[in-house]
Amino acid sequence: MRRALLRRLFLRRPREGAAAVEFAMIALPFLFMLFAIAEIAFVFVLDSVLENAVIETGRLVRTGQASAQGFTNDTFKTRMCDRMNIFAAGCLGKVHVDVRVVGSYTNPNVPDPMQGGTFSASGLTYQNGQAGNLMLARAWYRHTLFTPFLSQGLARGGSDSWLMASTAFQNEPWN
Repeated sequence: MRRALLRRLFLRRPREGAAAVEFAMIALPFLFMLFAIAEIAFVFVLDSVLENAVIETGRLVRTGQASAQGFTNDTFKTRMCDRMNIFAAGCLGKVHVDVRVVGSYTNPNVPDPMQGGTFSASGLTYQNGQAGNLMLARAWYRHTLFTPFLSQGLARGGSDSWLMASTAFQNEPWN
């Protein structure tokens, strides 16, 4: 009996702190995954708000209100950023717009400012068009990603991710 008791005492492995060590091993990957999920959700919400803002502001062009009020590129951006709700702060510095008349929807032949992996706003323009014109309104929004590795997979050029929203429509006969 005494031998069994000694064997139990000396062969028993100490387990104090095992839970802390196990948690330390999984804490970093768990927190990374948690922050990555939160940031992806944030990007999806931002993309949805941007898409809605472009569609609603494009409606001003479609109905002739933008032409009647003499909209410019800056006016369109301001009106669009006003519709960005919680993302309106700093929006004017992060967004680029391109509103133009296109010949057809099947082959609009518009420049892509994201060629080569970097953004170039040199080919972007703003046109209100005339009644009955086919129009294409596009917006690019620069969003900085914070989660490491996620920014490597989603970003182009540093830690910036570019979100793009567009809408195509035919101007109504407002004459």
